[in-house]
Amino acid sequence: MIRHDVIGLDETRRLRQFNAVYSTGEELLLVTCDSRGVSGVGVLVNTSLSMNIDSFEQLTTRIGCLRLKRCGSIPALPIFVVYAPTSNYNEEEVEAFYIDLERFYREDHTFFKVIIGDFNAKTGPRRSSEKRHIGTHGLEWNEQGSGEGETAETSAIVS
Repeated sequence: MIRHDVIGLDETRRLRQFNAVYSTGEELLLVTCDSRGVSGVGVLVNTSLSMNIDSFEQLTTRIGCLRLKRCGSIPALPIFVVYAPTSNYNEEEVEAFYIDLERFYREDHTFFKVIIGDFNAKTGPRRSSEKRHIGTHGLEWNEQGSGEGETAETSAIVS
């Protein structure tokens, strides 16, 4: 059994939005993919947090936002669920994904934000100029690693 609070899901390939509450109390929320049947994101929320779900919104076919209610007047916690294009996609599509993610991140004015998902990024060994990356044991690097790193740097995100 996997212990979890929120699990981000990607490449869900749903043609219609899907919400389910299981007998355990866990809640599954999936949004739609693009017209080619590609991408789509979702979340599986643990029973203990399911009562705190404020909303789950599809921002693009590759970006969703789960909002969890918090105590009193504290704003909801946004959890962005993302699925970046692979290296097989053209550079414009990959760049558009990162531009969208950065825009949604900046437009949300809550102090704490979480981004989970698959960036299809290989960040490789840490370089001195990229101090915001956690982990030093990557073996390879790809262009998505650069895009993920640039987004982290410009938005002051720890990745």
